[in-house]
Amino acid sequence: MKKMQLSQLLKGTFYVFAMAMLLGIAFSCSKDDDDDNNVVGSNGTHKVVFKAEASSGSNISIAVYGYDANATTATSLSGTSWSSPEITVPAGALTLNAAVNATGVNASSTLKVQIYVDGVLKKEGTSSGQYLSASANHTF
Repeated sequence: MKKMQLSQLLKGTFYVFAMAMLLGIAFSCSKDDDDDNNVVGSNGTHKVVFKAEASSGSNISIAVYGYDANATTATSLSGTSWSSPEITVPAGALTLNAAVNATGVNASSTLKVQIYVDGVLKKEGTSSGQYLSASANHTF
């Protein structure tokens, strides 16, 4: 019974984060005046990597990551760390989003999600507790 409740909780959390990512995309039309998003690639593209790290004994189970409306879901994950393959984000992309779920050992377990753009950490999100859900969003 307890395993079924955990499974339902993780599924529910996944759907909440998927919706949060979609809402982030929909409401990310603000213009960032920072100069830290300079065009790097010869055609304005960016190299992006998403990472997650959980505290010792925790288990990362699922990750959803991508840019704008292009999301990738990584399932059946395990362990305390995860990294996406490097993706090339095209010029004109508006947002980067990542959401990761994990199960901790106890209430003091932690999960950290990071977004790296062209090798530079841009955003980080954290979570703590036994049932972990962390997300990060970066707007160009």
